[in-house]
Amino acid sequence: MTEAEVLEVLGRVGAVITNSHIVYTSGKHGTAYVNKDAVYPHTVETSRLCRAIAEQFADDKVRVVIAPAVGGVILSQWTAHHLTLITGQEVLGVYADKEGDGFAIRRGYDKLIQGRNVLVVEDVLTTGGLARKVIEVTRAIGGNVAGLGVLCNRRGVTPEDLAYVPKLVSLVDVTMDAWNEADCPLCAQGVPINTDIGKGREFLLRRLGALP
Repeated sequence: MTEAEVLEVLGRVGAVITNSHIVYTSGKHGTAYVNKDAVYPHTVETSRLCRAIAEQFADDKVRVVIAPAVGGVILSQWTAHHLTLITGQEVLGVYADKEGDGFAIRRGYDKLIQGRNVLVVEDVLTTGGLARKVIEVTRAIGGNVAGLGVLCNRRGVTPEDLAYVPKLVSLVDVTMDAWNEADCPLCAQGVPINTDIGKGREFLLRRLGALP
């Protein structure tokens, strides 16, 4: 798929949101958001996007695809499915569980990863923090990280930002503004925070002291 085709899919399912006040997972604020959750209910489109990622890693001898839970589980399964079809060898789809500020690979998946080439997949890179943690925990248990495949890289995240992952592929590269809360012009203007997507609801609850 070309970048234009990917953007057309994202736009058609309502995954691209602009002119809003978003709080991202990183805690930064911005005006735009790629809502991957709007994509996942559309299985045909999700499959197409994951095949596009899989095609970029067809020659990397990937045997396991891993993603951060929860949303990334869908990408892991579809990408592994397409790599299996493309390579003619079974490629496993697993995921890492959130644990504190990091991730843990449980459920016996660690044994499936050890000594194998592993592709990490993620939906949207903002700072790359979550993907980096999955890459690091995969390496820590003996997996050979072949690369990272993502739907959208929205802040120019580089392989160096991701623990020097050897190969980074994104279907769409989009530059979007992101500010620290203290520097956010939308906060200064009193623009209401979007609580339907991103971390806006948690941000407001924390401000009210309802969350730690």
